[in-house]
Amino acid sequence: MDAPRPSTARVWLAAIRPQTLTAGAVPVLVGSALAHAEGVSHVGAALAALAGAIFIQIGTNLFNDYEDFKRGADTAERLGPARATQRGWLTPRQVGIGTAVSFALAVFFGALLVERAGTPILALGVVSVLCGLAYTGGPMPLAYHGLGDVFVMAFFGVAAVAGTYYVQALTLTPTAVLLGVAIGALATCILIVNNLRDRVTDAKAGKRTLAVRFGAGFARGEYAGMLALAYAIPVWHVLTTRGGFGWLLPLLTMPLALRELVALHRKDGAALNPHLGGAARLGVVYGTLLAVGLCL
Repeated sequence: MDAPRPSTARVWLAAIRPQTLTAGAVPVLVGSALAHAEGVSHVGAALAALAGAIFIQIGTNLFNDYEDFKRGADTAERLGPARATQRGWLTPRQVGIGTAVSFALAVFFGALLVERAGTPILALGVVSVLCGLAYTGGPMPLAYHGLGDVFVMAFFGVAAVAGTYYVQALTLTPTAVLLGVAIGALATCILIVNNLRDRVTDAKAGKRTLAVRFGAGFARGEYAGMLALAYAIPVWHVLTTRGGFGWLLPLLTMPLALRELVALHRKDGAALNPHLGGAARLGVVYGTLLAVGLCL
């Protein structure tokens, strides 16, 4: 027997997937910490960047809910948490309206940033919204063609960190891009766990993620590679600059990373659900320590 429908507030909360929103917030924290460390911080721009990133994430999540339901990727066989459209808790029209409102709010905060930082941020904002819609929608949805990992690295890593830095400093540095790669690697780990768990149902729905295309072994190896990249970057920076030892603070999270990596190799299917949260927590703690280290 199906569980009763949760309250409307809980349904919408589940639909926006609050546990994933850290992937939008952490890059803003790191980009803002770099700006602060270099004496170019701008609180208003940082807050607008945070709001814009969160609403783009929410809009992408809602549109993903709608498109996966429409394309048959979310069915009764789903191993992850219940999706609002798939369970009939929200109609596709309601989710569509929620998507539109979320992206409209993202555009509003983006406009504030464009007023300060000009056309580069306008271009980044337009591309971000379009790719958020193209993640599971349009004639060639990114997630259905194995490009979801590239999307996450690009937009929840490099673009988010470097963009946050740019709207405050009004310039771009290689350091901001490098930090974006590190944060993007850990954000990609969240997606890898999701795709590893769902590879059987995704294959049935024609969703050709990298886990579907190349198998579970590849997905687990990719996860290990993303962890290695995230931890190599701060070490490389310290070794090449002979300074900035605060960058090494994220290495304190290595035991957590190794625990998640071992679990990923030992578990499969629905047993991976807690490790989606584990990957997200790793990103938050790593990013927070990195932000603190940048300001030391």
